[in-house]
Amino acid sequence: MLKLTYVSHSAFILNDGENTLVIDPFFTGNPTATMSADEVKPDWIILTHAHGDHLGDGLSLAKQHGSTVIAVNELANYVASNGCSAHNMHIGGAYNFPFGRVKFTIAHHGSSTHDGQYMGEPAGVIITMGGRTIYHTGDTGLFLDMKLIGELNRIDVMLAPIGGNFTMDIDDAVQATKFVNPDIVMPIHYNTFPVIQADPNEFKAKIECIGKKCKVMNYGETIVFD
Repeated sequence: MLKLTYVSHSAFILNDGENTLVIDPFFTGNPTATMSADEVKPDWIILTHAHGDHLGDGLSLAKQHGSTVIAVNELANYVASNGCSAHNMHIGGAYNFPFGRVKFTIAHHGSSTHDGQYMGEPAGVIITMGGRTIYHTGDTGLFLDMKLIGELNRIDVMLAPIGGNFTMDIDDAVQATKFVNPDIVMPIHYNTFPVIQADPNEFKAKIECIGKKCKVMNYGETIVFD
């Protein structure tokens, strides 16, 4: 069993009944979030990169709840230097945790703190938890190796940005879905800021035109996979 909650932007909460995992915990300062950081108690936190709208409340949550932060090496070192527990990984590496398996993939983007400190490579992440495999692409442009990711992994749910400007837009995200061939794709990273405005229902219609399933999640919505 896996519960998947969409906070908004790129932030998700995963729960298998025993473990709570948060991806890119951007609560505070997030204009589209319908819940606050006080409402989540993560055991684990995964960061795709260090930009403020992804690192978000990661450090404060980790300190408050003793969460372990999973991130690429440079970002994990930064987390540890701020007094938090961290598990260092890197692109292409996989590791089995108590809740399941994590593997980091490439993502074409950047990664630095608000003051410009380099934080290693940005990443996507494949998470196997509660009997499901989730591919969170992170912030990324379209890249051909997504096809290889889909060939090597049976992806149940793909979380793909559609907002453009900083990431893939709708049409590129449709092509990414063709490459990965997930059971279902969900749009993320849109409408949080004026520069990334996009219509998720346009994306859904285009996905359905290629014979794939798309779920547009409401902010704060939870779905359960048995």
